Formats: sequence, C-alpha cells, structure tokens
Amino acid sequence: METMVRPSNGFLSALSADDYGLIRPHLRTVDLPHDAVLVGTGETLKRAYFPHRGVISLVVELAKGERVQVAMIGRDSLLGTLSTMGDACALNTAIVLVPCVASVMDLDRLRVAADQSSTLRTLLTRHGLAVYAQVQQTAGCNASHPVESRLSRCLLQTHDLSGDSRLLLTQETMAQMIGARRNSVSLAANSLQQANVIHYSRGHIQITNLDGLRQTACECYASVKGQYDRLVRVS
Repeated sequence: METMVRPSNGFLSALSADDYGLIRPHLRTVDLPHDAVLVGTGETLKRAYFPHRGVISLVVELAKGERVQVAMIGRDSLLGTLSTMGDACALNTAIVLVPCVASVMDLDRLRVAADQSSTLRTLLTRHGLAVYAQVQQTAGCNASHPVESRLSRCLLQTHDLSGDSRLLLTQETMAQMIGARRNSVSLAANSLQQANVIHYSRGHIQITNLDGLRQTACECYASVKGQYDRLVRVS
C-alpha cells in the first residue's frame, strides 16, 4: 500500500487516510509574502489555506482606517473553516503576518469533500470553534489586560504558530495585534527587553527567554491553548 506523505500542517496531519485522500489531489503549495491580503472583509473567500510555516492575521478594519487583530492562524490550523460549512463571505480581513509556505485548495472542492465525509466536517467545525474561541478571548484580553501582558501573549502565539523565535514585527504591526498605541507598544517592548526575555531592534525581535515571556503573558495565552487542545486535540 502506498504511504501518503503528510504536510506539516496540523489540520492536514490530523486527517484520516480516507479524508486526506479526498483532498490530496486538489492541494498545491504556494508562498505567501508578508502583508499579502488573502481576503478582505465582505469579499468571498475562494481558497482554503493550510500554513506549514508562517502566520495569517485576522483583522477588523475600522472606519478611520485602524486595524485590530482578532485571531491568528498558523501551522496548527487553516483559513476557511466555517466558510466551508456555510457562507463564504469573509467577516474580517486575512493578512499574512509572517511569510508563509502553505497548501492551498479551492474552497468549493473542500466543501464537496466535507459533504462526503462526516469526520472531515467534524474536524472543520472543531477548528472553526477554536478560532472563534480565540476571537472571544482576544476581545476580553484587549479590553482588560495591561499592554505588556498582551504583547507577551501575542509574541508567544506568533512563536508557537510560526515555529520561529526570530520575528519581524514593526511597532505598528504589534499595535494592531494588541489594539494599543505605538508609543505604548514601544514602552512594553523596551520593558520586555530590559527583563531579558526578548531582544528588539528596528522591528527585529528575538525571543531569548520563553519561560520568562510566559510569566509576563496574561492568562489568555494559556486559555487559548487550552481551548484549542480541548476542541481539536481530542483522543
């Protein structure tokens, strides 16, 4: 029997052999550059994206041009979960935060495969709920927690999703990620650098102490991970 080599994306690797066989012929690999807009708010999402490396940011765009991140998707999941199950109209804008290598397939083909397999539909739903849980936690976090704790949370999430301790994030990008002003982000980043948990210079961030960064992060980092484990990493 031929052995199927699975991509390094968590969603794809979790599929049964039968479910993976349904979508494997339709997958292709693409590079997604930094700041590429994959879909805009109100547009129709036409493709599902399964990152192997990199991070996709889901952002809400406000009337005056501000952007606020509400969730991140990386190598553990996919962009296009709930769109596969229902309305493909995007509720927010999806932008490449960290350059990606991803498997991509037409959303219509993924929808057909989901119609053929209840186990594939269940996994898609669970991943969609995990993203929704992240959106809810992010809203509460941005409303209640100090800037330094929120920044620590986002840096940890970006590290986990991208698999890289070296990140290219400007102050403007980090401000969007946590819903804060740039000067507040600058102060928080300097504080983390003085605590020797990151090295930060001209938009280049090196996480030097993961345990220390976890200690400065708010409870939301562990909460999002816990919800993901409960919904997706089921036995």
